[in-house]
Amino acid sequence: MSNAVRKRNQEKGGDPPPPTFSETLSRAFTSEAKWTDKDEFLDVIYWMRQILGVILGIVWGLLPMKGILGLAIFFAVNVIITYVYFTSYQKVDEEEYGGVTEILKEGLMTSFSSFLVLWILFYSSLHAET
Repeated sequence: MSNAVRKRNQEKGGDPPPPTFSETLSRAFTSEAKWTDKDEFLDVIYWMRQILGVILGIVWGLLPMKGILGLAIFFAVNVIITYVYFTSYQKVDEEEYGGVTEILKEGLMTSFSSFLVLWILFYSSLHAET
């Protein structure tokens, strides 16, 4: 939808349309962006975690990482990157989103699932004993 159509809709008193993918992506990479929609920011956190889970799963699989140490490092890296992103880079008021715990829980288990699948696939295919 063009900006002119958006402005007309807002002037008429209609609800503003949801942000486009490019607008959300732009905000995600902009420091201290203004998040008008609470769910939009939480969606960014969710998808950032999914991408992080995929990347870490592939890296852990390429490296011969095993056991509880790999799991612990995954959770530490995932939580630290998310925490630094929303406190230092975006500087959002965490109470507006239900507190630090709610933001840190957003998408963690689905990210963990993707991580495990890719870690197992890559590790098994590259380091399996024949």
